[in-house]
Order: sequence, then C-alpha cells, then structure tokens
Amino acid sequence: MPKELNIINAPGSGNGDVCTYLWACAICDETERCQKDKEGHSRWLVAKRMERIEYKVLVMSNKGGVGKSTVTTNLAVSLALKGWHVGICDLDIHGPNIPKMVGAEGQKLKISTSGGIIPFQAYNLKIASMSFLLQNSDDPIIWRDAYKYEFINQLLGGVEWQDLNFLLIDLPPGTGNESVTTIDLLGGVSGAVIVTTPQEVALLDSRKSVSFCRDSEVPIIGIVENMSGLECPHCHHHIEVFRKGGGEASALDMGVPFLGRIPLDPDVVTQSDAGEPFAMFYSDTATADAFHGIANKVEAFCKKAGSLVNIAPRHHLK
Repeated sequence: MPKELNIINAPGSGNGDVCTYLWACAICDETERCQKDKEGHSRWLVAKRMERIEYKVLVMSNKGGVGKSTVTTNLAVSLALKGWHVGICDLDIHGPNIPKMVGAEGQKLKISTSGGIIPFQAYNLKIASMSFLLQNSDDPIIWRDAYKYEFINQLLGGVEWQDLNFLLIDLPPGTGNESVTTIDLLGGVSGAVIVTTPQEVALLDSRKSVSFCRDSEVPIIGIVENMSGLECPHCHHHIEVFRKGGGEASALDMGVPFLGRIPLDPDVVTQSDAGEPFAMFYSDTATADAFHGIANKVEAFCKKAGSLVNIAPRHHLK
C-alpha cells in the first residue's frame, strides 16, 4: 500500500553527497555502470518522466495577481473534458494555490512502493504542488536557489506522472531562476501561454514574458487577457474595471497570437475558493466558453507542432 508523504525534507538536511533519488535506480537498466553525479542523475530522472508526456505547456506571467493559477486550472479542466490525459505541475513555489482551486487544500501526497511520489487526482487531473509537500502549508518558503532547484527536481522528476497528453506547468511570476531552471530541466517545452490583464502595468510585464520566451527558445502559444471587463449582474451594463483590449493590442504589437479574453466574473472567484473549477461546473456560461476556446487553441497549437496520437484520449481507452 502507498505510504502517506507528510514532508519531503528540504535539501541540505542530509549528506550533500548522497543521491536524492536512489529509489529511481529501480527504473534504470544501467545501474551497474552508472557514473552520474547527483545533478546528472536528477536530470536523467526528469527526462525519464517527461518522455512519457506528449506536451509540456508553461503557463506564465511576469506579474503576480493576474489570475495565472486560475487560468491554468480551468485550461487543464477544459482539456480533460475533451478526454485528454492532463496533469498540473504547480511550480509557483511561493504561492502554490492550485490545490485550493481543486478542493485539495491540506492534502498530502503519498509515495508508491517503488519510492516515487503519487500525484493527487481530482477532476480527472493529476496534480503535484509545493503545497502538498510541506508539513504546514502556511509556512513561507524562505530558501536560496539551490534549495528551490531540488524541489523543482522533485516535482518534475520525483512524481510518477505516467502517460499524459498535456502537462500544464504553473510557473511563479517573473522570469527568475525558477523559470530558467524549469525550462532547462524539461529540455523541450511545447509552448507557453502568457497571462496578463488589460491594465497597462500588466501589459508592460507581459511583453517581458514574450521576450523571455524568445530568448529561451520557448514557442509562444499566445497571450490571454484575463479579467477583461465585468458585466453588472443587475443592469448587465459592461464595466471595464481594468480596461479592455490591451492584451490583444500587446499581442499584435509583439507579433504573437492572441488567445482570447476572459471576463472578470465573480463566480470564478467563488468557485475557485470552493475548490470547484469554474470551467466544469459552469460550462454553459460565456466565461466558461472563453476558457474552452483558449484550451481549443492550445490543443490546436500542439496538434500543429506534432500529432496527438501517442496517448489516446480517456474515452477512447478500453
């Protein structure tokens, strides 16, 4: 039976010369002649996990508070509703909010008999998050980059993702070490979705994300304009709380695709706080249509980049 994983010790808590992933030797056929150092072993393990995942999609923003985790969760749900096998890797180390949005706050991951981390499952999604790995989810993460590197390794390589069509990776805001490390470890990224709001300060930051992706040779799937206008529930008058259209104008100016606008909808907040993804429970609304439309464009981008045939959709499996 799987054992509950109360905490994965922070890096540096033991002998720095000891391999963190000795259990992974069980899935390696080169144990006797292996001469990899600790970093080499970690990279090998991430590559081993990722080769079973067809598309790795980054969801990013250069500014916090634009709804990146909300977009990640609902895009994942939209893709899962179409029958694809989907996972979410919550790499927003300092603000891991995805567990809250899928009703898994306070849950702990378990380890399999072989020592790998079993992802949490909800709404036909496989989910791994920093929040699951800490003894107390309220504790702040006060680590240097070397410690963060080890946890990124564990979330990408230590988790038994198995076969997936899509792995959506929720990056922390900005273009710092966590994002650079993730892209470096993945080796090949299918594309990036950049989330912004219409207000000018967010748009300035979204342009930096575009430049970061280009410098990192990450294909840009497109820009999402979140919190784009509010419809008054009483008079149905449209209110541009954070203005409107800036994300589309920024995409046009930067020469990248515009994926769509997501309205500022109070029900999205309510559902996220309740742990029920909006795109699933309010699927017949205009806001849900916006999420589904963007998910369709992500899927189309990946289909154009390569064939989605290696792993059959769930409803095609016997």
